[in-house]
Amino acid sequence: MQTDDGRLRLTVLGGYLGSGKTTWLRHQLHAATFGTNVHVIVNEAAETPVDDALLGQVTLLAGGCCCCDGKPALIAALRRICDDRSRTGGARFDRIVLETSGLADPGAIVAAIQGDPVLVNHILVGETLVAVDALHALAQLGTEPLGRRQVGAADRLILTKTDACAPADLAALRATLTVLNPGAEVMAAVLGEAVDLPALPPGTKPAPLPPLPEEDARGAILPTQVQVDPAIDWSAFALWLSALLHARGDDLVRVKGVIRTPAGRLLLQTVRRVVQSPEILPDAPDQGQDNRIVFIGRGYRPADLERSLHRFLGRPLPVTPR
Repeated sequence: MQTDDGRLRLTVLGGYLGSGKTTWLRHQLHAATFGTNVHVIVNEAAETPVDDALLGQVTLLAGGCCCCDGKPALIAALRRICDDRSRTGGARFDRIVLETSGLADPGAIVAAIQGDPVLVNHILVGETLVAVDALHALAQLGTEPLGRRQVGAADRLILTKTDACAPADLAALRATLTVLNPGAEVMAAVLGEAVDLPALPPGTKPAPLPPLPEEDARGAILPTQVQVDPAIDWSAFALWLSALLHARGDDLVRVKGVIRTPAGRLLLQTVRRVVQSPEILPDAPDQGQDNRIVFIGRGYRPADLERSLHRFLGRPLPVTPR
């Protein structure tokens, strides 16, 4: 969509790891919420991406968050889009949607775009959307400085998984979000489709949030990649993953990957200790992404993960840290 001054409108979609950004965006693209011709940019912290395989044709920025390590790649990609648009004499699409990494600060991304002397003349950041996982957000906001920064950067907060959240917990979360960002609009979505929020019960109090340092003293959250043999014993792998999440679910905040199994091409996802139901994906040629699983967390070493897999699966697998 072109603005009155000729600039191309850009929407930033952020949110913590596992908050449901891609699920929500897939539904919006199908429903043409952003128009019928949208250029999607997907930023992944891991070297091997997963979400771009779910969205179709996109510009992919992998291997670093575009608010810090990946910022030069983001600026370069947006400049290329603007150059192409200038050469063709008009917009080839209605809008740009940037889906950030779950480890990115949307506020820093917006500042980088607005501070670039070229992009500021070609792109207008229209809205910053932040997905909030209703099941896990209160725990994240109590411990993760990044989660609070993400919420604070939003023009609109999208509560996901509200159908699985207890009403009292959902009310407390909404009250807490109002304290953290009183100016943000709040909406809800289940599997990407908008749903109504009930009236907030009178007297609902926000959850107590302890003071947090700007940077997390527990260390950085980093991705670790595992290449899985298609002939793997999936029952043993499921047992290993269940044990890993039970023991380290608070440190291993996200697991995702596309795997080929006898049942078909499946999307595997976990958030904290919750394993989401596998989703059967359309069959497609392997672009080097299938059978690679990305583990995103803190406080463990790739070598430890490899030894654990070896014990359960009977043979070592290559593990590649970011």
